[in-house]
Amino acid sequence: MVGIDDRQSKQLSKTHEGKKHDKKIGDAEGITVPLGSDLYRDSGFQGHAMPGVNSHQPKKKPCGGELNLVDKVQNRLISSVRVVVEHVIAGVKRCRIVKDIFRNTKEADEDRVMELACGLHNFRTEHRLLCY
Repeated sequence: MVGIDDRQSKQLSKTHEGKKHDKKIGDAEGITVPLGSDLYRDSGFQGHAMPGVNSHQPKKKPCGGELNLVDKVQNRLISSVRVVVEHVIAGVKRCRIVKDIFRNTKEADEDRVMELACGLHNFRTEHRLLCY
């Protein structure tokens, strides 16, 4: 989970191999979000429903057609939120150990590495915000 207002990583799930699909991870771990909150998701969670949560996902262009103006405006609003999330993910991946193949075989080390990378990203953004 990403805090949009302060551009920081707020919550982590356990790490999974890159081949595993996002929706399967969400279903298996039973990820929950507080009732009434807004959830901006990408196409990786298509078909994943959470009761009591306002889900926002971009609409796809119909085959051989065009989106109407309302759908285009909604897609732009969703994209403006999603781009912040993607920038946070890129900031975490600035630590190359997160995006490269992790060859350490000790139990739960990949989770610790991800926590450290998120902590470093949060530290960077917190101090960047203090400088302005």
